[in-house]
Amino acid sequence: MTRVSTELLQRFDVPGPRYTSYPTADRFVEAFSGEDYARALRLRRDTATALPLSLYVHIPFCESLCYYCACNKIITKRHERGTAYLQYLEREMLLHTAQLGPGRVVSQLHLGGGSPTFLSDAELAQLMALLRRHFSLAPGGEYAIEVDPRTVDARRLAALAALGFNRLSFGVQDFDADVQKAVHRVQPAQQVFDLVAEARRLGFESINTDLIYGLPRQTPTSFARTLEQVVQLRPDRIALYAYAHLPERFKPQRRILNAELPTGAAKLAMLSQALDALMGAGYVYVGMDHFALPNDALAVAKRQGRLHRNFQGYSTQPDCDLIGLGVSAIGRIGPTYSQNAKTLEAYCDMIDQGQLPVVRGLALGRDDLVRRATIMAIMCQGMVQFESIELAYLVDFKTMFAAELQALQPLVQAGMATVDATSIQVTATGWFFVRAVAMVFDRYLQADQNRARFSRII
Repeated sequence: MTRVSTELLQRFDVPGPRYTSYPTADRFVEAFSGEDYARALRLRRDTATALPLSLYVHIPFCESLCYYCACNKIITKRHERGTAYLQYLEREMLLHTAQLGPGRVVSQLHLGGGSPTFLSDAELAQLMALLRRHFSLAPGGEYAIEVDPRTVDARRLAALAALGFNRLSFGVQDFDADVQKAVHRVQPAQQVFDLVAEARRLGFESINTDLIYGLPRQTPTSFARTLEQVVQLRPDRIALYAYAHLPERFKPQRRILNAELPTGAAKLAMLSQALDALMGAGYVYVGMDHFALPNDALAVAKRQGRLHRNFQGYSTQPDCDLIGLGVSAIGRIGPTYSQNAKTLEAYCDMIDQGQLPVVRGLALGRDDLVRRATIMAIMCQGMVQFESIELAYLVDFKTMFAAELQALQPLVQAGMATVDATSIQVTATGWFFVRAVAMVFDRYLQADQNRARFSRII
């Protein structure tokens, strides 16, 4: 098992993009319109690509506010708002199929939010029926839903399984009661343990739990207890995120007291604890914030060099186009990215006008495409074969990236990567800092020294 020293964590814990796309979403422009997106959909239809689609559906509603949250959400107890929202989602699907054609095959579906389980069982059944009416969900696909443990019980889990979901992601964040009170998300540990046990009994293929370190009132001692409980819970996958306190950008975070936040040294200790505890318990460090049991599909994909990355993070699915449905949803079609309106009012207004609700995006140029392929190879396979890039894009890699290869030398000297005549290889230690290697090839980041909007490397 590769161990990471606190010295390395401290040295390379700098802000950087998560590279769920390249260029990153902060580079999207309003000049990219719904008509640009429609043109990309038509081009996909006319090229008759055999690759299946990935779908993301954003459900923005939550009953209560979690103070740490930076997601696009609407806090409400009026569940009838979900019914009206489904009507707009169907109209958005129709706008897509008008350009793309009906019945396109989908092999990956993710419901995120907000809290998708804000919707009732009947509403979730209606949503799945709509998706099956307008798309073709492939047998054996990955069909995942984010679950707020406070909104489900054994009966609801059975209903999700019956609807075809085979993957669950439980938002845990921390098991410590004092931390839960500080972030306004109280959920007893036993409740989560019971739900995970029931999900296993029902036969869900993969169960993920989300954890956050750096929350108010967290200490290395309290987080060590949470890690012990998570190891006992033994989910198939774990997503471990660093809390980024940006109250000037995210209004809910203004309710968190600065004095209750752990110090940088304490956060570093918690990260080090987590790496040791999870890998010591047999989890594979997949990359970035992701851990998985050795027999989980994500860990298997990493071993076999089949990892991919999209706006939901690491994936086992082939590099495929993604359609984002709902408020603020992001999509990727061919060499384009797009994002829907971020407010419910603007989203509904555009659909009422018969328009795809896209308000910004990006059409990638040749330089973007070459760099995207390079960065994703680093992020997913941990290596770049120069010849593969050269054959795909008709460039001379070492000439095009002469400055970047020079800039990579400090990371090579630190043992993060190796470079020879034919490839760049991320080392076992460097895999924990893979973003630092990828950032060298980010042309936008090279020209922009303001990195405060990004999370830390680890």
